[in-house]
Amino acid sequence: MTTCARPGCSGAIEDGFCSVCGMAPAMASVGAPPSTPSTGRTTGSSTGSTTGSSRTGRSSSRSARASRSSLATRRGRLGAGLVEVPPAPQRDPAEALLADPEVAEPKRFCGNCDAPVGRGRDGKPGRLEGFCAQCGTRYSFTPKLRPGDLVSGQYEVLGCLAHGGLGWIYLARDHNVSDRWVVLKGLLDTGDAEAAQAAIAERRFLAEVEHPNIVRIYNFVEHPDPLDGSTVGYIVMEYVGGQSLKELRSGRDAANHLVPLPIDQAIAYVLEVLPALGYLHGVGLLYCDFKPDNVIHSAEQLKLIDLGAVRRIDDEDSAVYKTDGYAAPELAEQGASIESDLYTVGRTLAVLIANFDYTRTYRDRLPDPTAMPVLADYPSLHRFLLRSTDPDPDNRFESAHVMADQLAGVLREVLASRDGQPRPAPSTMFGPERRAFGINGAASSPVEIALALPVPQVDTTDAAAGFLATSAALDPARLVNVLATAPLRTQEVRLKLAQALIDVSDLGGAEKELGELFQEDPHDWRISWYRGVAALAGSDARVARDCFVAVYALVPGEPATKLALAACHELLGDLGSAAHFYRLVWRTDHDYASAAFGLARVLIASGDRAGAIAVLEEVPNTASHYVGARLAAVSARVRDRLPTEVGEQDLATAADQLSTLELDVERLTRSSIEVLTAAHQWVLANGPLPSSLLNCPLTDRGLRGGLERCYRTLARLADDPGNRVRLVDRANSVRPVSWV
Repeated sequence: MTTCARPGCSGAIEDGFCSVCGMAPAMASVGAPPSTPSTGRTTGSSTGSTTGSSRTGRSSSRSARASRSSLATRRGRLGAGLVEVPPAPQRDPAEALLADPEVAEPKRFCGNCDAPVGRGRDGKPGRLEGFCAQCGTRYSFTPKLRPGDLVSGQYEVLGCLAHGGLGWIYLARDHNVSDRWVVLKGLLDTGDAEAAQAAIAERRFLAEVEHPNIVRIYNFVEHPDPLDGSTVGYIVMEYVGGQSLKELRSGRDAANHLVPLPIDQAIAYVLEVLPALGYLHGVGLLYCDFKPDNVIHSAEQLKLIDLGAVRRIDDEDSAVYKTDGYAAPELAEQGASIESDLYTVGRTLAVLIANFDYTRTYRDRLPDPTAMPVLADYPSLHRFLLRSTDPDPDNRFESAHVMADQLAGVLREVLASRDGQPRPAPSTMFGPERRAFGINGAASSPVEIALALPVPQVDTTDAAAGFLATSAALDPARLVNVLATAPLRTQEVRLKLAQALIDVSDLGGAEKELGELFQEDPHDWRISWYRGVAALAGSDARVARDCFVAVYALVPGEPATKLALAACHELLGDLGSAAHFYRLVWRTDHDYASAAFGLARVLIASGDRAGAIAVLEEVPNTASHYVGARLAAVSARVRDRLPTEVGEQDLATAADQLSTLELDVERLTRSSIEVLTAAHQWVLANGPLPSSLLNCPLTDRGLRGGLERCYRTLARLADDPGNRVRLVDRANSVRPVSWV
C-alpha cells in the first residue's frame, strides 16, 4: 500500500485516493502510456479493449479477388426470404433505463495501463472515481449526465441505458424535433486519451454513414463535465428499441443452461447484417467490434449500433477496439482489416448457435465437432465457420458479399436437410451441370463425370469477358486454338483455356497453365477446382477428391462442390460418403439430376432399395430427366431381385408407372421386358394369380407370351442383323410351349 506523499498526511493511497485527506496522489497528473496492448476485458454492453495498429495493407492486396467474387445482395427482408423470424416487440424506452447506473467492480480497469481500479477492499466498496495506483491516470465510472440535464439546449436527458468501453449511453428527448427519443453516447472515462480520440473519429466517420441496417446519427454536441468543467463530446443517435442478439441469446433451459438460438434464425440474423458491413467496407470503413451486443432486433429489422470503434480502412495509427472471444488474433500485430471484421461475424454466429468457452479455451479456435454437435450435424456450416475464423486472414472470406452468398447457400442446405423441401437458387460461382451423368443406372466413368460437372462462372468485370462470351459455343478443340492466341491473357482467359485443354484430354497442358496461375494467385479456388476436374479426366479419383475437398472448404455453400465430392467417393467405393454428399445436393436443389441418380445408385448398392426408389420418384415432372427417373424407379423395383424379394405390389406399381409414361416403342418394350421377367419369376415361385400385368395374364403361359412379343418387337426395330438374330432366338426361347 502506498503512503500519501502530501506533507503532514498519514493516510495511504487506496484506489487512487488518500484514505485520510481524500486527495489524489502527487503522481496523479502523470502517467506513461502502456507499452503493451490491453487484454480486451469487457465492460458493460459496449465492451471492448484497444490495441495499436500496424496493418500491412492486406485488404487492398485482396481487392481484386473480392471484386471478382462480389455480388449484389438478393435479400430484401429479415430471414433472407427463407426463414420466418419472429418480430421483436418494441421496448418502451423509459423501461430500458438503468435504475442504478454503475460499472460493476470486476469490469473496472484503467484506461491507460489496464490495471484493475475502483475495487473494494476489507468490506468497503471501491471508488467510482479516482486515480490509478499503477500509473496515476485519472479514472471515472460515474455518468456525466443526470436526468433533467439539457444538452446543447435541445436534448433533455432522461437517464442511462447502458455503459461500455467507449462511453455511457443515455436516453434523451429531442425537444427540437417532435420530442423524439434519441440516444446520447459519451466517454466512459474522460481521462482516457485514446477513448477521446476514438470519439472524435466517430463523429467524422458517422456523418458519412447511411444504411437501413445501421443506426442513424443525428448530431454531435458538447456538454461540460460536472466534475472538472472540461468539455465532453456526445454523439446523438436514433433510438433503436427491441432486443440485442445478446439478449435474445440469454434464455436458459430447465437446467439453467444458456439456450442457443435456432440455427436458421441465427443465420438469418447474420445474413441481414452482412450487407451493412459490406456497405461500411465499400465506403472505406471498418466496424472493428462486431458482436451480439451491437446488433439490435427491432420489429422486423436488424440494426448495427455502437459505431464507436469504426475507423477508416487506411488508418494505421488509431487504436483498434476489440472484444475477447470475437476479435481476430492478428489485430495486435497486423491491425484491423476487412478480414478481421468478417472474423468477428464468424465468431458471433458460432456463439449464437452453440455453448462453448469462447473467451478462454476456444478463444482463437472452434471446438471439434465431437464437442459441438451442431457442427457435426451441419458440416457445410462447420466449414463456413472454419473459413470465417481461419487464423490466416488471407484464407478467410474476402468480402461481406461473398460471405453472405456462401452463408445463404448453407442456410438453404440446413433448411432442406430438416424438412426435405428443396431451396434452389442460382449460383453466383458456378453454372449448371453441363450434362447429367449416371442416368442409365450404372456409375459413369471418371472422364464422363469430368465432362459433366458444372463450370465456374467467368468474372464479368474481366477485360476479356466479352471475348469469352462470344467464344463460348465453340467446340473444345477450336476453343483451345482461339484461347491460346487470344489478344488478352487475363486470368479468366487462362482458366477457360485450362478447361478447354481438359476437355480435349491435354492434361499436361492444363496442369502447366494451372500451375502458373497458382504461382500468381494461390487463393483462387477455381484453380483447385480445375485441378480436380483434370484429375478425374485422368482417372485419378483420389487426387480429384482431395482437390474438391479444398474447394469445399472455400465455398461451402455451393452444391457443385458436393456433387463432385459425391462422384469421387462413389468412384473410390466409399458409398456412405457418396450418399451423404449426393443427398446434400439433392435435398437442396432438384436441378442437379446427377445427384438424384447417384444417390439412388449408391442406396441400391447399400441395400436401401426403397430409399433409392423414393429419391427417383422425387424428380419433378417438369425436369428434363423425369422420364428417365421414372424408368429408373420402375427398374429399381424389379431388377436384380430374387422372387422372394419382389412383392405383388412392387410388380403392380412398376406396371402402373410404366403405363403412364409417354415412351417410344423401344424404351417401352425394354422396360416391359424387365417387369414381365420379374413377374414371370414371381409366378414360377409363388403360383399364378387371377389378374394381369401389362395386358398379360399372371400365369406362366401368359407372361411367356408377353415376353415373346416384346423380344420380337425389339428384333423388328434392330438395325444390326446379328442383334436381330439374337433377339429372335431369345423370343423363341421364352415362348410358351405349344404343339405347333
